[in-house]
Amino acid sequence: MLPLPTGEFQAYLFDCDGTIVDSMPLHYTAWRQTLDEWDCPFPEHLFYAWAGRPTADIVADLNDRHGLDMPLAAVVARREARYEQLLPTATGIPGVLHHIDDAHGRIPFAVVSGSTRAAVTASLDALGILDRFDVLVCAEDYTRPKPDPEPFLRAAELLGVPPRSCLVFEDADLGIAAAAAAGMAAVRVPQPRQG
Repeated sequence: MLPLPTGEFQAYLFDCDGTIVDSMPLHYTAWRQTLDEWDCPFPEHLFYAWAGRPTADIVADLNDRHGLDMPLAAVVARREARYEQLLPTATGIPGVLHHIDDAHGRIPFAVVSGSTRAAVTASLDALGILDRFDVLVCAEDYTRPKPDPEPFLRAAELLGVPPRSCLVFEDADLGIAAAAAAGMAAVRVPQPRQG
């Protein structure tokens, strides 16, 4: 069971990858398969350090780091397609799914993700829970990604809930920092690989 902070929360805001869906290993496999075509290194420790960043930003940074000229749109599209092929093997994070089941219908939910809307929709659909979320705030919906508070503030605005009344579920340091910057309480979701 994932313990929650005390308080009366009016909305739950969830990161998607690594928080609702145990998808981080699948994402890393999709990255490796895609980047191997360009002989671009992307060590696993860096992948996890950059968790929550938009895909296009990661490709741009890898280009800069390695002196490459990978086409952003093509790499993002190929990586997304590979991830979708792997999605049927995805599972949910049990402690988070419990809170989704328990609170669904009582308070509104949003997903706030650095992934594209297509990837988030596919992930939630693979688990059969897409219809539980009132709002999706994805990479296309903001200009400043986590750790900036903009994505979480946008979700609160769309739900009509004050930021201080939102509880964020996050697995990544960037997301925890973004929640704090937004003035929101947060619960850290441990990765299954972390125990």
